[in-house]
Amino acid sequence: MRNNLNTRTSSKGNAAMLFNRYVWLVDTIYRAGRITFEEINERWRRSSLNETGEEFPLKTFHNHKNAIQQMFDINIECNRKGGYIYYIEHAEDMEQGGVRTWLLNTFAVNRLINESHHLKRRILFEEIPSGQRFLTQIIEAMRDGRTIEMTYQSFWNDTSHTFEVAPYCVKVFRQRWYVVACGTNDDRLRIYALDRIRDLRMSEHLFVLPDDFDPQAYFADSFGVVVDGNCKPEQIRVRVAGIQRHYIRTLPLHSTQKETEISEDSSVFEYRLRPTFDFLQELLTHAANTDGQIEVLEPQWLRAQMKHVGYNLYTHNSND
Repeated sequence: MRNNLNTRTSSKGNAAMLFNRYVWLVDTIYRAGRITFEEINERWRRSSLNETGEEFPLKTFHNHKNAIQQMFDINIECNRKGGYIYYIEHAEDMEQGGVRTWLLNTFAVNRLINESHHLKRRILFEEIPSGQRFLTQIIEAMRDGRTIEMTYQSFWNDTSHTFEVAPYCVKVFRQRWYVVACGTNDDRLRIYALDRIRDLRMSEHLFVLPDDFDPQAYFADSFGVVVDGNCKPEQIRVRVAGIQRHYIRTLPLHSTQKETEISEDSSVFEYRLRPTFDFLQELLTHAANTDGQIEVLEPQWLRAQMKHVGYNLYTHNSND
């Protein structure tokens, strides 16, 4: 039993190490713009990831390059005429957000911290529960097209259950990682929080990601990770007064956010999304931060619901 545990621990460690090396390679080429293999090798010898100062074998480089293309959809191209110069194809796309930018920014900060040990206690991060414990395994399963056997306990159940799913994509939201997975028994898509997973292993069963599944489109109408087919997207208009509108303006609540009206003391923001309970919670949070200087204009049912919740909070506090 102990040997199996050691093997699984070692496998997780190797997966995490490979993941870091992939991101290091992309980050190194991206920031250089154009770079030779010799220059890559020299930078690898000086990297904080390379504790032994070993060389970067050419075969390993090409294996990493292929894995990066499969895992991140990032192509490392080579200009043979210029003396085997490597570069990122469509590097301008790296500036447009999404997982690529997040990975590079995260890695760049981590690398800077590792190389500046005296700063570690002065740079504080938000903790993501159980993120690293299962994330690399799930990404490996996605890359290899293999299902995973997962032991999961939701907040709604007192006991955990073990079942097999096909991992389609992962998403981080509000300090939690989630995986969108399709059940092998019922072909239904569900969303699982990684911090509720008790155990996970990659199976030998293969799956093929459907051609019509688009992760961006799947969440396009959602505020966070709640995808409720019974809650249809609606046009939502919210008036925000005071300084809070600056916070919403600089950190939009949703990709569809538009500031349609601007006056001296308030702004109207419009959204097109599913008004699920997590979006209502977000509006209430902003209302608490603004002393009630946030008002839902449309739709009327959401305006009434916000009023009802606010009234209940007021009467509850008054009773206290």
